Amino acid sequence: MDVLFAGIDVSTQGSKLVIIDWTNKSVLYVDSIQYDRDLPFYGTMNGIIPNENKGVSESDPLMWIAAVELLLERANKNSIPLKNVKAISVSGQQHGLVALDKNGELSRPTSKLWNDFSTQEECDLLTQKVGGEDQMIAEIGNTQRTGYTASKIYNMFRHEKDAYDKTEIFLLVHNYINWYLTGGVAVMEPGDTSGTALWNPIKQTWSNNVISSISEDLKSKLPDVKPATQFIGIISAAIAKRFGFSLECKIGAGSGDNMYGAVGTGNIKPGIVTVSLGTSGTAYTFMKKPYVDQDGEIACFCDSTGHYLPLLCVSNMANGYNDFLKMHSLSHTQFDELIAFTVPGNKGNLLIPWFEGERTPDLPQAAPLYFGFKQGDFDQKNMARALLEGHVHNLYDGFRKLPAKPAIIHLTGGLAQSPSWCQAIANIFDCETVPVEGEGAAMGAALHAAWIWKMDQGYDTKINYVVNNFMQFDESLRRKPQPEYQDIYQKQKELYHSFSSRVRGIKSRDPFQLRSLLMDAESKTI
Repeated sequence: MDVLFAGIDVSTQGSKLVIIDWTNKSVLYVDSIQYDRDLPFYGTMNGIIPNENKGVSESDPLMWIAAVELLLERANKNSIPLKNVKAISVSGQQHGLVALDKNGELSRPTSKLWNDFSTQEECDLLTQKVGGEDQMIAEIGNTQRTGYTASKIYNMFRHEKDAYDKTEIFLLVHNYINWYLTGGVAVMEPGDTSGTALWNPIKQTWSNNVISSISEDLKSKLPDVKPATQFIGIISAAIAKRFGFSLECKIGAGSGDNMYGAVGTGNIKPGIVTVSLGTSGTAYTFMKKPYVDQDGEIACFCDSTGHYLPLLCVSNMANGYNDFLKMHSLSHTQFDELIAFTVPGNKGNLLIPWFEGERTPDLPQAAPLYFGFKQGDFDQKNMARALLEGHVHNLYDGFRKLPAKPAIIHLTGGLAQSPSWCQAIANIFDCETVPVEGEGAAMGAALHAAWIWKMDQGYDTKINYVVNNFMQFDESLRRKPQPEYQDIYQKQKELYHSFSSRVRGIKSRDPFQLRSLLMDAESKTI
């Protein structure tokens, strides 16, 4: 009988199921749900309930449960032997708040998501109560961001007090799926809990100061935090009977999508950086010791292996790109063809792609900025190049603070299938890049389930052994920095940093002078 492990990823726009066959070291089954298309009852757009209120981004948690059930039903219809699944781990979009009452029903019918910008006032109030930004970083290793969970709870306390009072327990997205799978086990783990802005990932304890700044009774509404490397229970009898699982199938603690994205992309040792190119853009790396950014822009997170995962997240990545394709009726291939007709550096034209506010830098009300464009420059080719370079620079400008020199960058997400994106990242980060094949966080969840099951059975199994048995790269898209353009990109990086700093009121070099130097470099190279 083959030994199987399952990973489930519940993300913003859809959910995925990956089942791996440990006996044969192969991927047995992959399936995905797109909420808008497959679950139209919930009326979402890109997985989010349409809302005219500025900054609000919410979804119905019951939609996530429905997605998981549909994935398992389809696995049965495809004759996948779920009875052979020894363990399941769940990955979830980080920071989403799920509130349950004493009966296990939703005390608030929707969940505020990671990209909800409506709680800036709560972030400011919490920071003031604690004693300022420096003291907040001392408390939780991070600043308060609208993306994190604390301000969502405080917003509920201030504006929906009846719902807050009815809440018995607060959970994150993957915790809620675990609660469903186990029939009621409510547990958090260090990785996802790092992003609540209520818990100190260095001391690995709740911050009583931050928690009491919201409400004195909040601590009683928060679950215990258990190690990510342990199981939290077994599958419920009802779920086992409905879908054909063994009653001995174990449920892992799970983690956030970034933590399992690290496992799924082989980011389990120093020197590897993962760049995820999806709805948002993230860059993160494995560290044995925590890194605390005194500006709070790079998140101080635990990973799912007992170590640390400093992470940079930008809200804008695929949004501006997808809108551009739609506006001009372009395919991904046609976009790459446009880029081939443009030049690195874009003749000094620069875009700061803050289309929908920005998380890093922390600018919830940000708007896009165009620099250097003359009247005739707003054509498809120039705008395509500006979008590409602007998005990558936006990510790199935050990442440059991290004290880590990557040996290689592993790419994941939809845009990682584009040759132009792979090459731009290699050039701007000045590092070799290669896309990882597979389903990222869902794959990482399945691999993590296999790892902790092996350890639970008494085997001295290393995570790298488990991961290396399944890791595959798309060699056709492996890219190295192009040395002939390095002077151009170095000057463009300086220009981007200068312009971004100036518009935020931060002293920096003269962007007009830097643009002139960039154009000189282009003229000598191209």
